[in-house]
Amino acid sequence: MAEEIQAVQLRPETLAAFEAYIREAEAAMDETLQGPRFLWCDAEAKRSEQVRQGKIIAEFCAGKGPAKVPSGLIHDWVGAAFAPGGTVAGLLAVIQNYDNHKNTYRPEVIESKLLNRNGSHFQIYLRVLKKKIITVVIDSEHDVHYYVVDPLRQGCRSRTTRTSEVDDAGTPRERVKAPDTGYGFLWRLNSYWRFLERDGGVYMECRAVSLTRDIPTVFRLIVGPMVRSLPRDALIHTLRATREAVVAGQ
Repeated sequence: MAEEIQAVQLRPETLAAFEAYIREAEAAMDETLQGPRFLWCDAEAKRSEQVRQGKIIAEFCAGKGPAKVPSGLIHDWVGAAFAPGGTVAGLLAVIQNYDNHKNTYRPEVIESKLLNRNGSHFQIYLRVLKKKIITVVIDSEHDVHYYVVDPLRQGCRSRTTRTSEVDDAGTPRERVKAPDTGYGFLWRLNSYWRFLERDGGVYMECRAVSLTRDIPTVFRLIVGPMVRSLPRDALIHTLRATREAVVAGQ
């Protein structure tokens, strides 16, 4: 199936639209850092209670579907989970152990590596697997910055700096494509985490904003579900795996 789908290249106008979306989203997030509702889940009592009781929730952050931009789609999801007995320190120990992400977040993360650290700023490498009907392997690099609001409230921002699809990954024929070329199932992924220690455990929230290609009309019925559902599936998997690692590490 992958061979039948036309390869595309990330266009400047597509990237510009994503960057404009990110600027607006980050400005709105900054306004809530010091407010009474640090967590997204606290905006609704029912949602907050469901998370505290162990449910992992993920919803579109805005609208009822991906935002259309020139030749692309922006997927904006936010999710929350609660690790009973956990602490912010324990949560950070899991998330900042980037060399171990290939174990914590498998099978989606195939390889992971800390490239550089300067205080609260990390540069990391991930090789990720996207599989649903077709399989795509992507090498990506990210800048991650951690911040402290107070001892019980912290967070981080992760911004993609490079994505390259990989043909025949893990074989002698492996070939890493030029950045932003290929099938376009993941061009950018920015993640915004918030951590809050409360109620005898630690809450974790992640807002994941990703950029993908638009869906060719001829493949809409086949590729559409993959492009639209993968961001939510990946977010829930990440939250669940993080919670399990935090609980196991207590």
